[in-house]
Formats: sequence, structure tokens, C-alpha cells
Amino acid sequence: MSTTKRKRQNMKRFIPLYLMALPGLAYFFINNYMPLPGLVLAFKKYNARKGIFGSKFIGFKNFKYLFATKDAFIITRNTICYNLVFIVVNTILAVFVAILLAEMTSRLKKVYQSLILLPYMISMVIVSYLVFGFLSTDNGFINNTIMKALGREPISWYMEQRYWPFILIFVNAWKCIGYNCVIYLATILGIDHSIYESAAMDGASKWQQVWLITIPLLKPTIIMMTMLAIGRIFYSDFGLFYQVPQNQGALFNVTNTIDTYVYRGLLELGDISMSSAAGLYQSLIGFILVLGSNWLVKKVDSEYGLF
Repeated sequence: MSTTKRKRQNMKRFIPLYLMALPGLAYFFINNYMPLPGLVLAFKKYNARKGIFGSKFIGFKNFKYLFATKDAFIITRNTICYNLVFIVVNTILAVFVAILLAEMTSRLKKVYQSLILLPYMISMVIVSYLVFGFLSTDNGFINNTIMKALGREPISWYMEQRYWPFILIFVNAWKCIGYNCVIYLATILGIDHSIYESAAMDGASKWQQVWLITIPLLKPTIIMMTMLAIGRIFYSDFGLFYQVPQNQGALFNVTNTIDTYVYRGLLELGDISMSSAAGLYQSLIGFILVLGSNWLVKKVDSEYGLF
């Protein structure tokens, strides 16, 4: 059989798979590639009458907005530090929960897996109301039940900055652990069970099996997930930092990130070009960080690089 015929047969065999992938590819192209020409807005002073390409070119002036104010350090610090903590906390907790679920033999295992994924499916708007139900000064569960039972005075949660780094970390972990857990759980379930049986026959305890077998075999997945998270370290979950704190001005020092800062700037100034500049800046930094982290991983162990 000729090479050409073999290629045609392979193409025919994979046509159903190509058709299944077509809607996802179309969405990816429309959402990610079609807007790319609009990046030129980052270097122009946008005028709706003249359009994107007819607007005046002003170079890098739009980028100065992010760095020329006193808030530049605060929003950059918050964006990076929160994301670093999210990566560490979410990875540790997701791996821990995935290992627990993998070791479970209860009939309710599938129910637990579904329940732990449920928060990820909930809109951040709903999450903000749930948090408000706990933290409301007048009617919140914590002030009206827990603090009252302890004989403590109610706390004005939405006026106290010191509590919010912990609240945001907790809410993010609660919402995101389920998604990460499912990925790690799929990797664990794919490990050959005979490896554990051999380890048990050699006298290895459950803890030793987890530490010496499960964790090392999870290492490629952990590295991949971490590098993808590092690529978005200059982005923040807008709903988490804007809606959950109820956009309270008293909390801006600990809840303001690049995304919320740009959004508030758009509300006040309506500057589309500046928003485009911020998006381009975040994308370029994320791209550089992914390349850098991948290079570093390959330097340590070439087998674990993404590319």
C-alpha cells in the first residue's frame, strides 16, 4: 500500500474525532485568535469614529498608566503574592484530597467526588453572596452565632483589611480545589495497581506508598499544572477580588489587583486603549514566565518540560 493511500485511510478513520473537536476548535479560534488584530489598540488613542486602525498611534503611552501612579506597587504586589500563595495552597490541598479519594472504598466515593467539584461550578457572584451571608456585620452567621456564643463583639469584616488575605485564600481554595483534585485523581487512578501490591508485599505502609510511589508519579502532573498557573500569575480572578469583597474601598490595599484596577479605571475614564495595554502586558509577562519556568524545569530534569 502506498504512503498516500495509507494517509487517506488514516484521515478517514479520524474524521469522527475531527468533527467532535470542530466546535471546540471553532470557539478557540473565535475567542482567542480573531481578536488578535485588536492588540494594536494598546499603542493607539482609540477614537470610535476613526475605528481601531484609523485611531492615532501614540506608542507606549498607554502602558505608563499602569506604572505612573502610587497604586502600581500595591496592585502588582497583590496580584503576584496572592497567586503564588494560591499555587502553593491549592496544589498541596488538591493532591491531599485526591489521595484521600483514591484510597476510599466507600460506596459514596462518587458522591464525594461530585460534591468537591461542585464549588468550581458555582458562579463567583453566588459565592460573593454566600461569603456575605457569613460575614455580614448585622445578619452574618459568624457574628450572630459564633461570635455571640464566644461572648465576643461583632467584627466589621468589610472594614477590616487584616482578615481579607486569609478570607480570599480560603474562598479561592474552597472553589478551585475540586477542579485540580479531579486532574490529580485521574493521574493517581491511572497508576498501575501492581506497583502498590508489590510495595505492600515488601512491607511498605500506606504512608510510604503515598510518599515513595504516588507523589513521585504525580510529579509530572504537578509540574504541568504549576507551570500553567505561573503563566497566569499576572492575572487575577476578577470575581474573587471584586465581587467577594463587595468592592469596598476600605479593603482596596489588600484586594486591589491589576484586573480590578484596570476595571475601575475603565469605569472612571472609559479608556479602552489603556485596558488593551494592560491585557497585552499581562499576556507578554505570562508568556515569558511560562518559557522561563519550562527552561528551569528542563535544566533540572529534561523529562519534565512541557516543550
